[in-house]
Amino acid sequence: MSVLMQSLMMKSSKEAVQSAAREFLNFVNRGVSPYHVVEECKRRLLEAGFIELKEAEKWDIRPSSKYFVTRNYSSLIAFAVGGCYLPGNGFSMIGAHTDSPCLRVKPRSKRTKQGCLQVGVECYGGGIWNTWFDRDLTIAGRVMVKRDGKLVHQLVHVPRPLLRIPNLAIHLQKDVNDSFGPNKENHLVPVLATAVQEELETGSSSSVGDAVFASTTAEKHHPALLKVLCSELNVASEALLDFELCLADTQPAALGGVFEEFIYSPRLDNLHSCFCALQALMDSCSGDSLDKDPNIRMITLYDNEEVGSESAQGAQSNLTELILSRLASSSGNLTAFQQAAPLSFMISADMAHAVHPNYQEKHEENHRPSFHKGPVIKFNSNQRYATTAVTASIVREVASRVGVPLQDVMVRNDSPCGTTIGPILAARLGVPVLDIGAPQLSMHSIREMCCTSSILQSTTLFKGFFEHFPSVRSSLVVD
Repeated sequence: MSVLMQSLMMKSSKEAVQSAAREFLNFVNRGVSPYHVVEECKRRLLEAGFIELKEAEKWDIRPSSKYFVTRNYSSLIAFAVGGCYLPGNGFSMIGAHTDSPCLRVKPRSKRTKQGCLQVGVECYGGGIWNTWFDRDLTIAGRVMVKRDGKLVHQLVHVPRPLLRIPNLAIHLQKDVNDSFGPNKENHLVPVLATAVQEELETGSSSSVGDAVFASTTAEKHHPALLKVLCSELNVASEALLDFELCLADTQPAALGGVFEEFIYSPRLDNLHSCFCALQALMDSCSGDSLDKDPNIRMITLYDNEEVGSESAQGAQSNLTELILSRLASSSGNLTAFQQAAPLSFMISADMAHAVHPNYQEKHEENHRPSFHKGPVIKFNSNQRYATTAVTASIVREVASRVGVPLQDVMVRNDSPCGTTIGPILAARLGVPVLDIGAPQLSMHSIREMCCTSSILQSTTLFKGFFEHFPSVRSSLVVD
């Protein structure tokens, strides 16, 4: 091959990597809360020809057709029915989660200290909370509104900086660079405004009192905060019933590094996996492979993974089992769902820890995933991950067919191991599961970091899984 041809191929490859990465930036910048993630997924699925279903309605599912359903508007399941699907055939599934560690507005958030209007927040998940200091923050989430006699939910995202958690100056804490451990209740309270400015702007001040004896939504929060919400939603303050609001960084995700090979972004864990699974499902339906598929291709995007998945919309709920049994049901085959389980497969996609150049000793010496070298298969004999030799072999075969490199990770014996939705779904459904994720740094920081190539690599692998799993499964000789 000539040098010119090699140069052209490298340029083409980089353009494909950058294009996929930039599309992910659009996705993550819109996914400022689990509700916005589902909203963005829904928008893309509808554009791709998927049909929305409702859990409470009767379904008429047809071969070679595409559907999706949401629960709580924070979890989503989308699926494409193979043209050769019959009840009892398998499900080819990829699971991920829509939530990320963040601060969330308390039900009674009104606080005032030293002439500052503050917003009480609750820690959601296991964030690196010191990274939330000195960031330009805003609010995003879901608001329940009473409109025309109906209780409806509306999404809200204020695009400008509203809140900030200021650090204490080093002059007042000389040891801050040796140990910084803020009290999560007292020190993680963002400032909304000053009472003086509020009085100048509105002619009155809400700085007197707190929300201890509040009986209405208007009394539970600072009027200045509610005014912003009402303005964004175009509703009167009396219409506000309740809300679930996340704090979010206003700095958008971006490509970085001298060669623009990195993604600097909030919520990589786990919107990276959500995006790649979603894109792979849609891409896999663009050709004729779906018409020949005996399986149902599916992505399951759950809420509440960061807090244990034990909710109506989490991976520990009955959501997945209800959907699968519903799709497998047949009057002519009463054991179709039971037959489908061993023929199915779930990829649990959640981010992996890349080796840190400044902390390489934190990784087991033979398991140090790097950027650009492919998705990382996660192993743990104590079942913190669900990967087995069988499930790993299946994904390795798929990866070899689509030309995607893979890496392995296992934590040190003297290190704790995180977990995922993988073991939960393996136990609940009885299906083979593999845990895998793209390598990243700064996991659970307000700004995380991964490589641009991981988007295209993961999407390619997941698309290959949807297209090749049935044939790989047919070659498997186990049990």
